[in-house]
Amino acid sequence: MALKQTEEFRREAVRIALSSGLPRTQAAADLGIGKSTLSHWISQYRSSDLTATAAEAQTDLVRENERLRLENRVLREEREIFKKSHAVLREPKDVRFAFIGTHRDRWPIVRLCRVLQVSTRGYRAWVSRPMCERQRTDLKVLAHIREHFALSNRTYGRPRMTMELKEAGLAVGEHRVGRLMNANDLRPVRTRRHEATTDSHHTLGFADNILGRNFMTDAANRKWPGDISYIWTSEGWLYLAVVIDLFSRRVIGWAASDRIKKDLAIRALDMAVRLRNPPPGCIFHSDRGSQYCSHDFQKKLTEYRMTPSMSGKGNCYDNAVIETFFKSLKAEMLWRQSWPTWRQAIAAIFQYINGFYNPRRRHSYLGSISPLAFEAKAA
Repeated sequence: MALKQTEEFRREAVRIALSSGLPRTQAAADLGIGKSTLSHWISQYRSSDLTATAAEAQTDLVRENERLRLENRVLREEREIFKKSHAVLREPKDVRFAFIGTHRDRWPIVRLCRVLQVSTRGYRAWVSRPMCERQRTDLKVLAHIREHFALSNRTYGRPRMTMELKEAGLAVGEHRVGRLMNANDLRPVRTRRHEATTDSHHTLGFADNILGRNFMTDAANRKWPGDISYIWTSEGWLYLAVVIDLFSRRVIGWAASDRIKKDLAIRALDMAVRLRNPPPGCIFHSDRGSQYCSHDFQKKLTEYRMTPSMSGKGNCYDNAVIETFFKSLKAEMLWRQSWPTWRQAIAAIFQYINGFYNPRRRHSYLGSISPLAFEAKAA
């Protein structure tokens, strides 16, 4: 009887009953056990078999989910690597190896090598190989690029950066500078938000377009364009009025306010006059906005013996130089982050104009030197 109760006997009895084809009553009699006992053993066997099958299926499902998660992670990493490295995919292997070395702490080397179409063996050989003269020069140039990129508020592209490095005494070409900047992801990012600032629907008078899109002049204080733009902050719109001298493209007057009123344009003009004291007849060019057409502003121009000039209706190209300045200001400084307060935005504008745009920023019109350097050269 003890034998009949062993697990081995139970399994054998169930196997015989299920495989013999005999009725369960006869199979039980042949085995010397009761029919109900045999039926109970068969039910237990089938229940345990189903449980084992379900457990196996659950294990397979867990393994499949893990495999899919791993596959998704790999695909996501490869997509990120490709977005970062697409600029160097057609470059020589040394450039791709350098990219891998720069980003190996972020992504696995095997993944980087697969996306950049190089072998891990080749990368290891490149790492162990003594650095050649070209690589040493690249590292030196890259260090200068990073420094000047930071000084330019992360705004300089390949042409201006090349000029900056040549002025620093480095014999480099645009191709090498562009290659190193692309490989190290040194490129500006720009966004845009729009707000209308010109209100030409008024009954005030207009001046003729004396400037006539002639933005060139052979001396300072001959032509001054002015305009008003906007900056978004968490406290609302901040409005900026600017005056530029077309001779050197230098910002000579500016004012900021949370309200776009006529005194904003007047304050910018007053600053420019205090700085430059222009001779009689200096042309002041603006759009047809109510701030510039107002009696108070026109009275100021008469007081300063300046000649008013205004763009055609809705024609921004008539004041293209100052529009270009506003685009540079926003793309190179203001659009790069959010501004919680007007005070912080005004401080950033001050730093941009007096710390970068006037003394440092290169202008292709000026022969790729800054406005202050151009004025010093012309003096």
